[in-house]
Amino acid sequence: MVTLYDTTLRDGTQREGMSLSVDDKLRIAMRLDDLGVHYIEGGFPGSNPKDIEFFARAGDLKLETAVVSAFGTTCRKGVAAEDDEGLRALLDTGCKALCVFGKAWDVHVTDALNASLDENLRMVRDSIALLKAAGRTVFFDAEHFFDGYRANPGYALDVCRAAAGAGADAVVLCDTNGGTLPQDVARVVREVAGALPGVALGIHAHNDGACAVANSLVAVDAGCTHVQGTANGYGERAGNADLVSIIAALVLKMGDDCVSADQLRLLTEVSHFVAETANVSPNPHQPYVGASAFAHKGGVHASAVARLPEAYEHIDPARVGNLARVVVSELAGRASLTMKAAELGIDLTGDQATAAKVLDGIKELEHRGYSFETADATLEVMLKKELGTYEPFFTLESFRCLMEKREDGRVMTEATVKVHVGGHRYIATAEGNGPVNALDGALRIAIGRFYPALDDIELTDFKVRVLDEKKGTGAVTRVLIESGDGEKSWGTVGVSENIIEASWEALVDSVEFGLAHPKPAD
Repeated sequence: MVTLYDTTLRDGTQREGMSLSVDDKLRIAMRLDDLGVHYIEGGFPGSNPKDIEFFARAGDLKLETAVVSAFGTTCRKGVAAEDDEGLRALLDTGCKALCVFGKAWDVHVTDALNASLDENLRMVRDSIALLKAAGRTVFFDAEHFFDGYRANPGYALDVCRAAAGAGADAVVLCDTNGGTLPQDVARVVREVAGALPGVALGIHAHNDGACAVANSLVAVDAGCTHVQGTANGYGERAGNADLVSIIAALVLKMGDDCVSADQLRLLTEVSHFVAETANVSPNPHQPYVGASAFAHKGGVHASAVARLPEAYEHIDPARVGNLARVVVSELAGRASLTMKAAELGIDLTGDQATAAKVLDGIKELEHRGYSFETADATLEVMLKKELGTYEPFFTLESFRCLMEKREDGRVMTEATVKVHVGGHRYIATAEGNGPVNALDGALRIAIGRFYPALDDIELTDFKVRVLDEKKGTGAVTRVLIESGDGEKSWGTVGVSENIIEASWEALVDSVEFGLAHPKPAD
């Protein structure tokens, strides 16, 4: 079984623009434990107060599978291991597992550390021996190993021998620069395994050459039993190996039982949890767990999937907690539309004439600039209107928006809506920081007394795209609105030469979809 070592909370946070609070790190650690990760690297305790606080609080976590690990470096040049402050900080965390890195590239030893090659071996050997004597599980990250092995294979192996001889539980070969290709990783790992029989080897890959996941998998195939990576591949520069994809591939492609089937079904949920906690939008095209990973847009594809899912799906998406879905567009056929309608709870199987009519309408609308790929809610409203089952929650008489730039520089927008609901006419006015915000506020005032579920609906994202830049201010504008109620999210679209009209169209679909699918009462 492959040992999974997650370094999201340390190496992952080196991604540009990413910052996690201590509470964020603790929450992520709990979810990684749910996923079945074996080791969670919490940080570098000697480097900053935040990591010191994390380790102080991590002992209170009720972890079922994972062991929290601390990360650090070998002792300093010319300093005895027992006198090194960094090693003492590692031991003071109380972590049962520790990971230290050391130089495996001779030029780094002589030029960066300004140390002799023998002194570097002493630093590696004595540091690991000290930590092992304290009863800890110790992993050694051989930094820049693949570059070092290419330049001086004998010395790179000597570094690994020193670590293994001192008792390291795994010697981790690091592609620190991230530029090694899979065929070279496979060859080198086999050579190292042959030179160091009985030594547990690991792999730590970076993604600068877009090969981090592949390098990790071929390393396992070549003999590594320990894999390091980060959730969603977060990390410095181009990122680390994506442990999410690695876990799925190990279990589903390589037959490794590193996590259970039940834990694997949490993969999508945990991936998205980490992204949201890190305030990073989940990548819809991420393998295995992305919202588009099993989305079928082409009519031929969708039709084939309906009969034989494995024709265009390399795994059953349910095994990783994901869903297959059909994306309706101008490329769709009637089979695609029928499948998509079924996803929305609408049966078109016995009404192919309506399906054909709606499909023609969709193609015409997309020609005008609409896009339904991320606007399922608008598509559902459209289908119900065509089938005669649409029941509006209100009807619009008129709306208007006024913008005022004040003397103090502030800009305010005021919107007034006139609607009919419950047999009555209502007029409501609201201010906002823009037309959509003001229209949303006015509409809520006008109809909120009739629909308490409106309180749960929140606009979460607003995107505007000019579809024909050459027309300048007269160009057609597409507005996409993302909404949610705390349990689910949905998208709507509006298109017009007038951005406010396009926004209103998407806003109304958003509200009506949310009211038609209220969040269950607690």
